[in-house]
Amino acid sequence: MGRVILLVGGILLALLVGGTALDQGPARAQRADGRTASWVEEIERVFIRSEDCKQCHDRHYEEWKGMREQTPDLKTFGRVDAALLHGTALESSVFRTVLGLWLQTNPTAEQKTRCLSCHAPSVTVFPQHTDKIVGQVLSGKVQVEGIGCASCHLINSVAATPTPPPSFKVQAGKVLYGPYTDPEENLVHPSSQSDLFRGANYCASCHFDKVKDVTRRDLPGEILQGTICQDCHMEPSTGSSTSKRGSMTRSIGRHWFRGVVIPGVMLKNRNLQAEWMPRVDIEAKKSATSVEGRVLVRTGSLPHSFPDGDPVLKQYFMTITVKDAKGEVLSTEQKRFGLPFDQLLRGPIPEPLVRGGTTKHIPFTAAIPTGAVPASVEALLTYALIPEPEPGLKERYLATLASEQDRAKAAKLIQEYTQARVLTFRTKSL
Repeated sequence: MGRVILLVGGILLALLVGGTALDQGPARAQRADGRTASWVEEIERVFIRSEDCKQCHDRHYEEWKGMREQTPDLKTFGRVDAALLHGTALESSVFRTVLGLWLQTNPTAEQKTRCLSCHAPSVTVFPQHTDKIVGQVLSGKVQVEGIGCASCHLINSVAATPTPPPSFKVQAGKVLYGPYTDPEENLVHPSSQSDLFRGANYCASCHFDKVKDVTRRDLPGEILQGTICQDCHMEPSTGSSTSKRGSMTRSIGRHWFRGVVIPGVMLKNRNLQAEWMPRVDIEAKKSATSVEGRVLVRTGSLPHSFPDGDPVLKQYFMTITVKDAKGEVLSTEQKRFGLPFDQLLRGPIPEPLVRGGTTKHIPFTAAIPTGAVPASVEALLTYALIPEPEPGLKERYLATLASEQDRAKAAKLIQEYTQARVLTFRTKSL
């Protein structure tokens, strides 16, 4: 078996998808025995199932599926802690709920396929099956594979310019690509080395909001000079990519792609801790009737954005509060950054508020009541993982579910994922 690592860094948790047609009828493909093959079998002729790869690459398979050295965060679907595995993303309750909400906005066929391309890269080769995959997700009975071994290891290039994401390109064929310069010949599949598997631009083809320049192969900056996504998110180890040999001769990477719950990296690198989280500064001046100024949101020199790996759904909120010397609130306003469900993928994806290594300026003007004397300004930066659905949209989605129990679970998940979480804050005396 070729020593191709079967799943490399970061085709993300990233985008949501939609669809309306739930037809899951057979495709017009012929099996070797002459019988008509199903549309799932048609996909699997190109994107072989990861269970088949497991025969030789069981270590990587178990990591990808969350079966090896599990921790509580990896065992639970839908946790708000960046622990959702690539191998379970398509079938997760989180994806199903967000998908169901987005469906109520009537996306076009092109928008559905574009969204699904990161959760199920096979649609880039088989766009005609997008709605069938969506139907399986909504039913909770997913048969087709989402982000599997083949979907990552059939990628042999990415766009050279920041084109509309995703930017990866699948080479449909028998060759599986990986990082080794001397892949071993075998009777199962041909293997080929690709430098792409040691580049940040591979992961950024779906996680395109995480870095300033998605075309760069490295993460520039003093702290992470020469570093790539895989160095942290594919925990380095030594051994063989195949489990049948037991050799300890090569560097290999873990295939569970853990997010912010990586325990050791943040603890052992204090500089990384200091630069990871965004921070805010306030520039303000007061008059008899108002306080004017701007909030500066910075992410330091670390070219990596936080939080979460999804590049489309995140919402940011900047709450600006003016108080008097007694702490009484004189004025407050909240600025929202992020798209609502009905605007997702209806045009260019906007720049995120927090992008690694950049500074964003947020102007504000706070009117002050007559006779009041402002003493301080507070800037509070929070985020939510998904947009707050409008009441009508939420009601329409919940009405599509089969039981009260299903509706209760979906409502709870929506509440958890739309809840604002604190990133950082700053107070400035006037």
